[in-house]
Amino acid sequence: MTVLKIERLPHNKFLPEYKTEGAAGMDLCAAIVEPITLKPLERALVPTGLKIELEHGYEAQVRPRSGLSIKHGITLINCVGTIDEDYRGEVCVPVVNLSNETYTIQPDERIAQMIIARVEQAKIKVEVELTETARGAGGFGSTGK
Repeated sequence: MTVLKIERLPHNKFLPEYKTEGAAGMDLCAAIVEPITLKPLERALVPTGLKIELEHGYEAQVRPRSGLSIKHGITLINCVGTIDEDYRGEVCVPVVNLSNETYTIQPDERIAQMIIARVEQAKIKVEVELTETARGAGGFGSTGK
């Protein structure tokens, strides 16, 4: 099991938390004093009040919470955010309101989830030609519905 080191900033009330025994992601809360109101298509960078230190070979992925996405249209601007192992700044969540209604993020509201995942850096090898496959260069939709 990997260890996630956390520095709590003064405006943080809640540590990330796995809500169930089998949860892959831990919830991140909005470390804000005043609510943030998002009009349709408006976006904001929401602080979590946390700094993290990952072990070598790991990343943290910040993902949308499915409940906020389906019920209110609140998701992440970049869909999945990557926090590299050498980043030491505050973890912030870039949210966007994709609904047709205004939504207000409340202080301490759970706004995203964070997954810790192992990563590897690839060695780049330039080739003149790549190996042929049955799919070839077939792109979006090329394998059927």
